[in-house]
Amino acid sequence: MQTGLTGFMNAVVCLCFVNSVILSQAADNMEGNVALSERPIRQSHSLCAGEKEYVHKRKQIVLHSLNTLEINCTADSVPHIALLASGGGQRAAVGLVGSLHQMEKEGLLDTLLYLGGVSGSTWSMASLYNDSQFSTNMDAAVSRLFDSPSVKLEQAVDWLGERAKEEHFSLADIWGVLTSAGFMKQMDLRCLSDEANRNATNPYPIYCAIEKHCFTQGPIEGKWFEISPHEAGFTELGLFIETSLLGSKFQNGTLLEKKKEMDMVKLQGILGCAIANEETLRDFVPQWLNVSGHLDSAAKEYLRVWIILDKVIALTRITVKDTTALMYLDKLQKILEDKVNHSKTESVEAESMEERKTLFNQWSQELLAAVETWSQSLDDGAFKTDVSFLINQVIPLIAEWKWGTTGNFLYRYQESSVPACLYSNERLQLIDAGLVINVPYPSFLGDKRDIDLIIAPEYSAGNMFETLTLARDYAAEMKKPFPEINDTILEDSDWPKDCYVLEGKEKEPTIIYMPLFNRRNCKDAEEFKAKMDEFSTFQRPFSQEKIKFVLETAKENVKNNKETLLKEINKAALRRHNKW
Repeated sequence: MQTGLTGFMNAVVCLCFVNSVILSQAADNMEGNVALSERPIRQSHSLCAGEKEYVHKRKQIVLHSLNTLEINCTADSVPHIALLASGGGQRAAVGLVGSLHQMEKEGLLDTLLYLGGVSGSTWSMASLYNDSQFSTNMDAAVSRLFDSPSVKLEQAVDWLGERAKEEHFSLADIWGVLTSAGFMKQMDLRCLSDEANRNATNPYPIYCAIEKHCFTQGPIEGKWFEISPHEAGFTELGLFIETSLLGSKFQNGTLLEKKKEMDMVKLQGILGCAIANEETLRDFVPQWLNVSGHLDSAAKEYLRVWIILDKVIALTRITVKDTTALMYLDKLQKILEDKVNHSKTESVEAESMEERKTLFNQWSQELLAAVETWSQSLDDGAFKTDVSFLINQVIPLIAEWKWGTTGNFLYRYQESSVPACLYSNERLQLIDAGLVINVPYPSFLGDKRDIDLIIAPEYSAGNMFETLTLARDYAAEMKKPFPEINDTILEDSDWPKDCYVLEGKEKEPTIIYMPLFNRRNCKDAEEFKAKMDEFSTFQRPFSQEKIKFVLETAKENVKNNKETLLKEINKAALRRHNKW
């Protein structure tokens, strides 16, 4: 009897244990599903777990680097140093490689905890981080600028063909593939989240964009958008999702449908598409258009067509080697230039708005018709097939002027801080952050990353020091610390020095500001302006000679200012030590 009772009791205990395990697993599964589908949005102004872990590991490398440089530092007082690269098209992309290359030679690259970029500098960041060990071999990165084989047109067209099937196909895809093929000479098909589990050999990367709806009609908090290997989201709102979910379908904070993550080709197109903002079209306005002051809608439409067609032709030329194909492209370029020159002869000065609209529309249609006629005249073959496909994809997108569209994870999200421009749109439009500030300061100000020292190589065009004054004003509006800018510095804008130190106090970061062209490499203000014009942002891909010149100029700037960099790194280490 006792034996039977004991057996019965054991069976009951066993059954209870099994049920407990089953219930526990069910709860775990349920919690996992909730985490994915109901709570995928993280709301915080602190680092996510993935970045925190990476930074912790990276600090060990920074510590070793500082000790090698004979800078006193302990594991608890490793300074937070970030290199923030400006935009500036291919000038910025090449300049960043030059700056980092020389920093490696001087033993300074491994002092960096972070590397942030906007616009053109993100093109080279994407290329650099394709190598999980690039910080230890910048020679290879430099070699790729010169020795990489060209991307073939059919590769670019195949990639576009796949993107065209997707819901969020836009001009950013066109821009991305032409940027990758034309400037960086590679098609990087990996995704940014692939880097989430890497070791900490390289500085932690932060890529920056802005949201177009909020840029044009929303509050400042909804503008700045940052993307890292772990998270993507709005810096000031403190609302983020895992980077692998960027582009997926959300509503009311719930993940409805997981979409494939964008690759680095598309991401480069988003991050570097300054012309997505129609005000940027002013940089392309020829004087004969007579649109000084207000750039009306009629002129914008014409410029859209002309600019995109011109860029597509120029960058397509980089992807072909066949002499017959190049001859065809030369012919098309000549046809379009003749059309534009013909337009110059027609006066628009005295036209009414309605008449101007009719005239510009006519010119736009003539350009498009000329391209269509040209493509039909090509000999049958692969080149005609590829070019026809490219044109057929581009033309409808020009009319829509749709850039950087992706799923909006804040659509109908019930949180009071979400501005209306984000709450009510199913899609985000992510575009070039340089339209707000051409250096990624917003992601590195304040307590979140608690930066001690910012190294800011300046590759921007336009008004020198503008990125500093814009960042200062942004920081003031967001109530974040920023070092004082002495007015005497701003007087150097026409002919800047090669290095300025804006010393931070208490919570303000110190900033080392290093203009690419400066008094060391330009004998006067006139030569400085000539260099800025020669290496302007919006131009066709650089020749090998231009690439080498920018590369060497950026390297020389670091070399010339090594002592200043070491001095400020040392002060940053001391400052971090005093915080403890």
